[in-house]
Amino acid sequence: MIFIGKSEKLIGTLGANNGANNLVSYQWPLGKNLIPLNSLINQTLTLEHLGEIHCIACDKKIKKSFQQGYCFPCTQTLAQCDLCIIKPERCHFHLGTCRDPAFGKAHCFQNHIVYLANSSGLKVGITREKNIPGRWIDQGAVQALPILQAPNRRLSGLAEIALAKHISDKTDWRKMLKADPEPLDLLGLKQDLLKLLDHLEHREQYHLCFNQIITIQYPIHTYPNKITSLSLDKTPLIQSPLLGIKGQYLILESGVLNIRNLAGYQIKLSL
Repeated sequence: MIFIGKSEKLIGTLGANNGANNLVSYQWPLGKNLIPLNSLINQTLTLEHLGEIHCIACDKKIKKSFQQGYCFPCTQTLAQCDLCIIKPERCHFHLGTCRDPAFGKAHCFQNHIVYLANSSGLKVGITREKNIPGRWIDQGAVQALPILQAPNRRLSGLAEIALAKHISDKTDWRKMLKADPEPLDLLGLKQDLLKLLDHLEHREQYHLCFNQIITIQYPIHTYPNKITSLSLDKTPLIQSPLLGIKGQYLILESGVLNIRNLAGYQIKLSL
């Protein structure tokens, strides 16, 4: 069976009942195809980059993509490519300098969640409320706990940066792909960390979240002994058995492949 099309990021969904049914089900949008991946574990996949890359915003054919799928001009003009997307505490909408105020109102001025997650160990992060649990799945988290709700992206970023002085705000992707981390007492950690935010600016605008820990399992037959990063730019043809899927990574016998980095790539998948 052969599928050809422009790649998009993996879509991971969690079972309706978080408990016995907490295994992530993955699909890969490839052009007009939506390919179920869980059933392909232990099968040999052949992945080929057909030589074309298109910007995911303007669809212009490009030689190299930036910021996971954009052409360089789009990174300089689009609001979704501005620095404040990576560093939300630096949001400048209130200064009247947002690249696209309509985008800002639609995406940044809605409820955001500050959360704790266990992916390669304890980390703090933020996401729009509607992105839960997809954001945690994308990061390969095995546990997650919302701690605060903020009315906009900037305020959630201020809380994140305050907590990042004490715990990590990044996932060690290599460690995440080697094994599941040891379980953490997220409820206890939440109580300790919230005390650090007593003097946070605009504290009255934040709301506490319910104490509901989400646990997540991933479809992995075998973790690799060694993490080798694969690139279709360097190796346009990869043929290898699929050992598992975690975060945005295909775990292949020959190495790990970050599908998010392939956004806009013209890919041929053969089974």
